[in-house]
Parts: sequence; C-alpha cells; structure tokens
Amino acid sequence: MKTLLLTGFEPFLEHLFNPAEYIVRQLNRKQIGSYQVAGKVLPVDYRRSALELLDHYEALQPDAVMMLGLAAGRNRITPERIAININDGPNDNSGAEMTDVPIAGDGPAAYFSTLPVRKFVNLLNERGFPAELSNTAGAYLCNNVMYSMLHHINKVKHSIHAGFIHVPPSNELAVNDRRLSGWPKENLQKGIEILIESLDQKIAGDERTWKSYTTD
Repeated sequence: MKTLLLTGFEPFLEHLFNPAEYIVRQLNRKQIGSYQVAGKVLPVDYRRSALELLDHYEALQPDAVMMLGLAAGRNRITPERIAININDGPNDNSGAEMTDVPIAGDGPAAYFSTLPVRKFVNLLNERGFPAELSNTAGAYLCNNVMYSMLHHINKVKHSIHAGFIHVPPSNELAVNDRRLSGWPKENLQKGIEILIESLDQKIAGDERTWKSYTTD
C-alpha cells in the first residue's frame, strides 16, 4: 500500500469554515485506490506552514503529495499548474503580512506541478464535477506550500506526484456570503477522492505519462 500525504488549511481571514480542512479530516487514514491517506491540517502562517508540511513529508516519506486549499472566488475545482517563488498577500492567522518576499533564495522563479493536472480536469468534468486548469495559485499560503514542497522534492531528487488543488467554497461559506457559489462539502470530498483514486490509473484515451503534465 502506497502513502499519500494530503494537506489542507485551517480557517483563515473572514472564512470561518475551510472545506479543505474538512476534506483532509474526512479522508485521513482512508484507503483510496492504491493509497493510504495521511491527512494533515496546516496552519495559515507564513513562517510555519511550509516547515510543518516538510516535517510531515520527511516523517512519512509518502509516494505522493496532494495539497488542498480554498479559493473563495472560484466555482470549480482547479488543479494548479504552477507555483511561483514569492510571498505576497494579506495577513496570515498570526498577523504577519508579506510583500515581495522570495520563498526560497536558492530557488528558481517557478515550479510546475507533477500531478497529472490535465487528466484531473478532464476526469472531473467527465464525472460531472466542474473543474478547470488554473495557471495561478496566487501568492498567499497556498502558493507558499506548493512551491516549498516542489522545491524540496527537486532538491532531494524525489520523482513523485506532488501539487496543489484549489477547491471552491462549500455551502457553509456561501450561505453567509451571497457573492460566493457554494458546493455541498460532500461533493468536494468526492471530487478529491476521484482524483486520488485516479493517480495510478491509466485513463482510456490518455497515453501520456504523468511526467508529461509537468509542462502541460
């Protein structure tokens, strides 16, 4: 049985519920496809989030890493194509704010996800879960952990599936903010389960290897 490290964030800013945290807690210790899920909730903290993520990675030595976060302004599940080497965003939960701060002084400008992001989007849409590819993870904590994880596995030369997926708001958030389009949190969870289950599956009509998706 392989191990998948699945992470999500605690609530942040004005969002009192984080569906990414919910998904991680629900899927922790579940067997999905060929993976045993190890779910970990990360703090919304510029100084701590990536450090805790990498501690979990080193402790577990997982075969794949899938990081989740809330994109409150989106209405689809959006796998992220790329992470950039910059922190620039609003206050974190400790009150710290970052402006134009590199994540890794020794790192390149960006890393591509090594998850099969195009396959993910196609598969979700085929199953009736609205999804699209995203070309920006922003410059807040979601981008921070995505970049940090990809930088680490590049330095230690591990060739594994690793990347970030944004989920839209759940109904718990939309009910108090008419600007948001909410999903049932159970549907968001099911969408992520589909993606985990598909990681090692060859999808009919898709003859490319997962590595091709790093630049897809």
